[in-house]
Amino acid sequence: MKKWAFVSDFDGTISNKDFYWVVIEKYYPEGEELFKKWKAGEMKDIDFLSTIFSSIDQEEEKIIDDILNIPIDEHFPAFIEKVQQNGADVYVLSAGTDYYIYHILKKYGVKNVTVLSNEGYYEKKNIHMNIDPEHRHYSERYGIDKSKVIQELKETYDTVHFVGDSEPDSHPAIYADLTFAKEALQDILTEKGVPFVPIVSFRDVEEKLKEEGFISHE
Repeated sequence: MKKWAFVSDFDGTISNKDFYWVVIEKYYPEGEELFKKWKAGEMKDIDFLSTIFSSIDQEEEKIIDDILNIPIDEHFPAFIEKVQQNGADVYVLSAGTDYYIYHILKKYGVKNVTVLSNEGYYEKKNIHMNIDPEHRHYSERYGIDKSKVIQELKETYDTVHFVGDSEPDSHPAIYADLTFAKEALQDILTEKGVPFVPIVSFRDVEEKLKEEGFISHE
């Protein structure tokens, strides 16, 4: 069997809501102004997220509870299992932080998935990110350069599939063998002339992978 990797973004792709919005809405209303600045290109992604995540000011138990209540694509856990049964290695690639991703994967019993993200940890009532400028995947803007990750995986795997929903995902999409795009990513890739498969949920991804012969019809 050919070596195959399935790579998914997390916020807005696996989850139906970005973790930073959970924080802004519950604990840090000032974050709305920062969001506008960030979207206007006045702030780097990593500075925006670091500010939001370090403005929670709650006990860890409360933060974890908030994380576990983030809604996700309900078909995601079953889809991942199916993809793994059909020989794929699964990666979650996120410019957020692995801190909340691990909690969600554990909650839904998603196993044997490699998380590639900015390292996050709880300290003094907030979540902080440990960004290493020496890391081979380092990006000054995002903390992690998703394009570098996809290009590196392409050296190991015959086929690399990628799914995402927003601007940071437009960069790795160029290198994936097949990109599945949700929401804003569809317009961005259309504008850039990058081919993609439009999707609403992981059910659509599964249907396409069945058509392409990557997932067997049961």
